[in-house]
Amino acid sequence: MNYDMKYLSIPLPEDITKLKWSGFFKELQAAIQVYLQKENLPESLRKRLEIESELASRIPIQYPFSWNDALCLLKDNIQNFKEEELICLWRSNTADWVFIEGKIFFHELFFENLLKTQNEFKARAKQQDTMPSSNVQLLTDNISAMRQKGNRHLHMRIKTTLRLDEKTAEAYKGRSLQVYMPLPVEYSQVENLKLLNFSHTPVSIADKHYPQRTVLFEGTFNGTENWSTEYELDNLTPYHNFRPENVSNIQPKFYTQEELPHIRFTPYIKDLTEQVVGSETNPLIKARNIYNYITKNIMYSFVRTYATIYDLAEFPAVNLKGDCGLQALLFITMCRYAGIPARWQSGLYSTPYDVSQHDWAQYYIAPFGWLFADCSFGGSAYRQNDLKRHEFYFQNVDPYRVPYASEFMHEFNIIPNAVRDDPYDNQLGEIICEGKSLKCYSDFYTTFELLDIHEITE
Repeated sequence: MNYDMKYLSIPLPEDITKLKWSGFFKELQAAIQVYLQKENLPESLRKRLEIESELASRIPIQYPFSWNDALCLLKDNIQNFKEEELICLWRSNTADWVFIEGKIFFHELFFENLLKTQNEFKARAKQQDTMPSSNVQLLTDNISAMRQKGNRHLHMRIKTTLRLDEKTAEAYKGRSLQVYMPLPVEYSQVENLKLLNFSHTPVSIADKHYPQRTVLFEGTFNGTENWSTEYELDNLTPYHNFRPENVSNIQPKFYTQEELPHIRFTPYIKDLTEQVVGSETNPLIKARNIYNYITKNIMYSFVRTYATIYDLAEFPAVNLKGDCGLQALLFITMCRYAGIPARWQSGLYSTPYDVSQHDWAQYYIAPFGWLFADCSFGGSAYRQNDLKRHEFYFQNVDPYRVPYASEFMHEFNIIPNAVRDDPYDNQLGEIICEGKSLKCYSDFYTTFELLDIHEITE
């Protein structure tokens, strides 16, 4: 069944909420069925409960570490780690957790998140990672190059491969699968996009400007096959350093509306935006105030899958933490409430060191046009006291971006008959079988290979 996610804005009955956040998920499913059997149940509440029945079941599998499991993992990997430190991490919600059957369980990525965001524990890690310093130098060098040249022009060639987990492959052998794989959207900084190779004959390839572009494969799974795409593109990313005094007196109104359930002007979002913007009227300064607030106050954090978070913009605003996508959505929502056009961009961050999924934002200021804001990269720079890099990511992004989506929560051009594993974005692909979506990182895995990256000289 393909649910309309806008109904996430409908509140849940109190008893359903109690069961959910106490972690009694079997009882939760039973209670939902009791509600669904009631006559004269309002249709909007019915749809909300149907969505909850699907999405709430995804929460416990993301929290595999009991208290003792987490403590052992930390003691094994952090020098001189004490249980009192885990208590502090739990109480401050630095280590993400939920109740399952009334007991505390930690998120599957809580340890990785700790090393990424907490310098004290990173320094005490028994195994050190040198990749971040290499990445920082890459970004620093890029800023210098973009300022000097006025832009960066890169050519990239990328291969994406999707493969089933061994146990899943055995279970789904001989069954009919739909496989949706992401493709770049040719717009903004992307040009000269060429689709080079597909592992299978496509059933459909979305138009090159489609906001959530995919290629669709269909067929009976033979038990061993993988799916792959290969493409190349040019990324022409300009450098911006516009001044507030040059902003036009007339600004557009597009991309300033709410988009339920996540881009919405809640009382808290309104209050927060008014506090952050203050009496400022210049839209470039207003956007800068919003960017500064998020980068200085919202700590980067891995989170559970977006489908299980019911207000993606308000979540980081309330919890003061969130990953790149949540920070981007908060920036977009606050900008829109402040009257500044803002929109989503997401896809890959692709460098010689790593290829990974990433989200960021664009905002529009006349007469300059669309500018970029990457609150995640900007926040990282701020915490590292790199003010030049923090300044850069307010109007700019680096050229190592491959946008797969130009709008948040956009449907595929051929709508699957299931709730997608990620119903809002598509960076890792989707597999649908008989009305059920398979789960990324457990049922299937996606890998990226950067086959070529080089500077285009004029």
